Amino acid sequence: MVLLYLFAFVVLINCCYFLLLSKFSFLPNPQKIKKKNFPVSVIIYAKNEADNLKEYIPLWLNQKYSDYEIILINDASYDNTLEVLESFEKENSNIKIVNVENIETFWGSKKYALTLGIKKAKHQRMVFSDADCKPASPYWLQKMAENFTVNKQVILGYGAYNKISGLLNKLIRFETFMTALQYFSYAKAGFPYMGVGRNLGYTSKIYYDNSGFFSHIKIQSGDDDLFINQVVTKNNTAICYAKNSFTYSKPKLSFKKWIKQKKQRISTTKYYKLNHRILLESYFIFQMLFWLLSLLAFIFLDWKIPLALITFRLLIQFIVLYKAMKKLDEKDLIYWFPFLEIILIIFQCSIFISNSLPKTASWK
Repeated sequence: MVLLYLFAFVVLINCCYFLLLSKFSFLPNPQKIKKKNFPVSVIIYAKNEADNLKEYIPLWLNQKYSDYEIILINDASYDNTLEVLESFEKENSNIKIVNVENIETFWGSKKYALTLGIKKAKHQRMVFSDADCKPASPYWLQKMAENFTVNKQVILGYGAYNKISGLLNKLIRFETFMTALQYFSYAKAGFPYMGVGRNLGYTSKIYYDNSGFFSHIKIQSGDDDLFINQVVTKNNTAICYAKNSFTYSKPKLSFKKWIKQKKQRISTTKYYKLNHRILLESYFIFQMLFWLLSLLAFIFLDWKIPLALITFRLLIQFIVLYKAMKKLDEKDLIYWFPFLEIILIIFQCSIFISNSLPKTASWK
């Protein structure tokens, strides 16, 4: 009976988390906001992205927005990124280039490069993306920028990945979707905690008022999530989930490269505020417990009760995820979600163990 009570409790906690995630899932479609024409600085970070820049700079230049500049940051690239940027700068007066050379103190620091880009920007409102990110439409900038108000100084957008065939692509997109579902939902619930640099907006005021990246400058990653975790409040944050406001990136094509990327991302979560860490870690723990106890319950209990509890939990999860997936244009993943969730738990456990092992510091 102890196993049954424990399993029922875990299912209950799982469902409570899904109700929290429903804060985003059950939002109405984005309302049309009266068009605003705030001047905006678009800041794009690039390192060895010559090919992507040739393809995507015309898309950033083609935004249906009346007053914006584009700050293109070349972070010590060793391909012909700088030459590509300079060729576009010659033909477009609203492009500015920040060419970052290697400095021993800040070698390999994206935060240092972004700091120089932010200092170059002449407008208070800034929208960020990376050179390998394609805006979903010519209205990307308009949709992101129109969420800025006197109070709303941080805008959280959705940075999706291109859809291609294969299990890895589904796993990458599912993990990206679940991350966005969490940070959108928690922001709507009044405790925002992160955003992604592939599609993000904030003001220079909030950047300088919080001393930029200074508090975590020695941490290699975290230019987006750690900074946002530091500065966001329930009153200064807005979310943007209109489909024409998304950005799309090319996903990793091997598990090895994706795991390396995930290790770096997960390593920053230990620097989040304590209440955010507790919320995120307990969500993961109760997810893992659900699947472990499901197996044990089928082995040691009458199968009918575990089946009822599992069905109830999966039904609630299906409803919440499907409505959110429709909003974020990821609904092809819905029938894979139990399988993808289990695989993701296994990978996250292995990454957590790997990150916990002692290692020497590196700036590579």
